[in-house]
Amino acid sequence: MNDSQLLRYSRHILLDEIGVEGQQKLLDARALVIGAGGLGSPATMYLTAAGVGTLVIADGDTVDLTNLQRQILHATNAVGKPKVESAQETLARMNPETRIECIASRLEGAALELAVEQSDVVLDCCDNFATRHAVNRACVKYRKPLVSGAGVRFDGQITVFDLRLPDSACYECLFPEDAELEETRCAVMGVFAPLTGIIGTMQAAEAIKVITGVGKTLAGRLLLLDALAMEWRSVRLGKDPKCKVCSDAFDSK
Repeated sequence: MNDSQLLRYSRHILLDEIGVEGQQKLLDARALVIGAGGLGSPATMYLTAAGVGTLVIADGDTVDLTNLQRQILHATNAVGKPKVESAQETLARMNPETRIECIASRLEGAALELAVEQSDVVLDCCDNFATRHAVNRACVKYRKPLVSGAGVRFDGQITVFDLRLPDSACYECLFPEDAELEETRCAVMGVFAPLTGIIGTMQAAEAIKVITGVGKTLAGRLLLLDALAMEWRSVRLGKDPKCKVCSDAFDSK
């Protein structure tokens, strides 16, 4: 770590729980963020500001005028641009030391598996169940910690699936893929602008804790936010012994 980095990250280094060693872990880390929208905006901004060495951002969408109400990565002049391109421009201004790798398409199949395998932590900031389940399967396969967030209307949720641990639940345990779940999306239902900021910022905080090994993550707990009442509820999560994705993942290794 050079003198400039020691100064830039000094407020982290002053924290006994992080210090020089923890900050170096951030500088050496590679984080994968799926989605550069409402959740991905604050998540990537705080990871970049914190000095995560390599940030891989995957999103196949372009910036739309309706995104600007909450997707703070993107400005008015970015309308029509690929979201990852807009994200790269914003984050480069924040911290040119962070290497930004852009994937301007929906990450799936072998490309998704490779991206997950190469990462130290994965942040699910997307808005559809199909992608969430695909990301979850890859994280289970390669035992990568997954920070999962969601927000629509005034309701948000966040948890960590620490798939390095044999007793960790996975996304499939919580939301089985074959269950009849109603998919609610911002484009149809609306979303309270600061909600995605709250959840996305917390995703960044959990990812930083995972990378540095400090504190206690949300593994085993699901936090639910009612932003209308500004009330939080914590629900314990347990591994489903019959989960078709993770129940035998460790036995098969």
